[in-house]
Amino acid sequence: MAAFHHLTAPEKRFWTHTALIFATMYAVFVSANYVVQIATVIPAKIRGEPDRIGILEQTPHSLFWNYDAIGSISMGLAVLLAVPAVRNVGFERWVRLSLFAHALVTPLISIVYFYPTFSIGLLFLGFPWVITAPLFMLMLAIMMRRRRAVTP
Repeated sequence: MAAFHHLTAPEKRFWTHTALIFATMYAVFVSANYVVQIATVIPAKIRGEPDRIGILEQTPHSLFWNYDAIGSISMGLAVLLAVPAVRNVGFERWVRLSLFAHALVTPLISIVYFYPTFSIGLLFLGFPWVITAPLFMLMLAIMMRRRRAVTP
């Protein structure tokens, strides 16, 4: 998002700046979650000490489940705020569509995270995220590479 901000025309940078703020929120919440899960929870489970890390475990409606939820919602807001900074012509039109598609999936992810009762079937509601997240990232990267090629 920082690169996107710097490769965007000054009159559109309000949008990329706000997108960068929400992308930073995403990074903070999701990194905090994944570091705890990978460096603390998983090793404790492997050692056979699951009792010591119960509060840290990411299970439905737990603290770290909510960290992941806020991270995903922040990513969706970052992407939505980035849309106005992308032109609606040529290849950039496709980038806009990928950003908008991912933003539209964010409410579905929110339902998965915050619905009162968790079920595996509910996870399928958020499945489009698995497609839209990598798609918008790839499209944005290609667009930035193209912008970089024409920007001195």
